[in-house]
Amino acid sequence: MDNDVLKIADREFRSRLFVGTGKYKTFQEMVSAHEASGAEVVTVAVRRVNLTDKSKESMLDYIDRKKFFILPNTAGCYSADEAVRTARLAREVGLSNWIKLEVIGDQKTLFPDNFELVKATETLAKEGFVVLPYTNDDLVTARRLIDAGAAAVMPLGAPIGSGMGIQNITNLRILREMITEVPLIVDAGVGTASDAALAMELGADGVLMNTGIAGAQDAVLMAEAMKDAIAAGRKAYLAGRIPKKLYATASSPLEGVVR
Repeated sequence: MDNDVLKIADREFRSRLFVGTGKYKTFQEMVSAHEASGAEVVTVAVRRVNLTDKSKESMLDYIDRKKFFILPNTAGCYSADEAVRTARLAREVGLSNWIKLEVIGDQKTLFPDNFELVKATETLAKEGFVVLPYTNDDLVTARRLIDAGAAAVMPLGAPIGSGMGIQNITNLRILREMITEVPLIVDAGVGTASDAALAMELGADGVLMNTGIAGAQDAVLMAEAMKDAIAAGRKAYLAGRIPKKLYATASSPLEGVVR
């Protein structure tokens, strides 16, 4: 396990848990939760953070960039053009040339607009961005995003912020089997530690979450639980689970037993 690193583009990460910055009660709670999670990547919504007015408090003031790699995201964008402009802004103010790409197609469900998502991915990849698109759990869309230049694909486990956990195990299994060129990171819908562990047991390379931690009654303790769940799920996947059977199999073999 010492050599089990997650590589995306030109970077390597030891933690496979990516965490967000929204919905915490206080910035101090956010800082403590980030520390407890063991995460190395923290995602920040570009359109919801103060980037330019140095006289006002900013969420960025509470993220130690020596410890955490900031992954800007285009949350709140509803078109490819809007998302591209937001990504460019993040790069211009010095956040990163990495972008978690979100192009929302429906305001109530927050499901992605896959057509616009592919367009934005293609544009940003050509401009030198490392693009990590949030998408639905669809193999065809994932392949089109990879062809467009995505450095990873981030299928949803359930609707954003729902806490419903992994809703379509079959699709994630198919994605894991068929997508080998880039990392597969489950994004959205994780509610508790068992959801994170299941995603990893299905073969996900990582999990990104925000509400599941920030919305918990004890966010710091939940962050620690998610850290443990990610590690346990990864180990179980690498270990290889036993096949499921309809009937019982004795734990102790009967061969050689004197009757």
